[in-house]
Amino acid sequence: MSTAFSALSVESTATAVNPYLVSEYERITFYHGISLDPPELLYRSDLLTNPFPLPTGRHTATPTKTVYGVFNTPLNKVWHDVAPQICEYLKSRGIRYSVVMAARFFTHAEEGKGSLGPIVIWIATHPGTTTAQDAHDASPDIISLLEEFGVKGAVVEWYEGTVERLAGPALLRPTLNTDPTFYVRRFLTAVLGMPIATKETEDDDAQGSVGFFFHENRTAGGVPSPRVLGVSNRHVLRKTNDADYLLRGSGAPPQAVRVCGQRRFQRGVNEIKALVGHLGSDAELLATEIAMLELQLASENQDEVEEAEQGLAAKQAKLAEVKQHIVKLEEFYNLANGQWSDIERRDMGIVDWAPKISVNADGPNYTLDVGTFVLDEAKFKTNFKGNVIDLGAFLFDLLYGYLV
Repeated sequence: MSTAFSALSVESTATAVNPYLVSEYERITFYHGISLDPPELLYRSDLLTNPFPLPTGRHTATPTKTVYGVFNTPLNKVWHDVAPQICEYLKSRGIRYSVVMAARFFTHAEEGKGSLGPIVIWIATHPGTTTAQDAHDASPDIISLLEEFGVKGAVVEWYEGTVERLAGPALLRPTLNTDPTFYVRRFLTAVLGMPIATKETEDDDAQGSVGFFFHENRTAGGVPSPRVLGVSNRHVLRKTNDADYLLRGSGAPPQAVRVCGQRRFQRGVNEIKALVGHLGSDAELLATEIAMLELQLASENQDEVEEAEQGLAAKQAKLAEVKQHIVKLEEFYNLANGQWSDIERRDMGIVDWAPKISVNADGPNYTLDVGTFVLDEAKFKTNFKGNVIDLGAFLFDLLYGYLV
């Protein structure tokens, strides 16, 4: 009994001072804010010298970070020399890395200020292949290598991840009605009424649309927020109506929101194909009319010849325009099929809030059926115009949102 107790005591003491042990809270929240689905921390070399702040009260805000590139630092001049050596070193230790990159992280403060952290050698390893102890043992040599190249104060941070295909292209921008794709690009355009579906409702083929966009000025804790959200219905965003859903602070798994379900996407590409076919028929008719006018030019009647010359020039110009539109629409058809047909590449946000559907809300005449989702900046920022409605012939700007 005494021996067993002594062994347990030794093991507990060893665990308590374990230099590579990351707490569960830090593992999950360390990269909070850098993306819609941030990675989990495996290990970091400054674990003991720079402790991660733990929550101290019921409403303690989780630190939010933004990832930045490494600019104007000693690492820039030597990266092309030091990076290959880091990779070779990892291989020599049998560490199966997927990505080695440099970054800096800005930590936002509640009062609106913040701080930019040190240079980070950010290493992703293939899931299940590297332990925290492996990362702990390898980090000192990487830091020593950096110091030999004049890079001091850097940190090595590790997480699990694999290299995958990018999430997909940015959503399309609204165009003028002079663009050949104007009438068939709406299903992939960032405007009000944009068709959406969620990952969890794929099997049911449930689909809906965006009501409007808005910018969240501040979080519930009063911290300035860069988030832009879309509004739709609860029955569009969630498969069941069993409980209120809140992403932040609930530990709930992210629920992907996609532009177009499979049925709506297929309808969109079919519309492109149908328009190409319609223009092809127009081109054939114009070619026939041009041939008839060319025969008319052989007439002995001067009035008919002049009329044929004028008509021929107009028909030839129209045929050239139709052919040009066909080429652009065929290119757009190939683009839509090539870049958007994989439904996972159409992910453009995650569900943020969706209370249960309820009747008699705020009086007997109202039903509450609403939800919000956070927009993926990479999908929206390039071509996002705000609350724009496509009425067929014109685009109206109602209320601008923005991404920062």
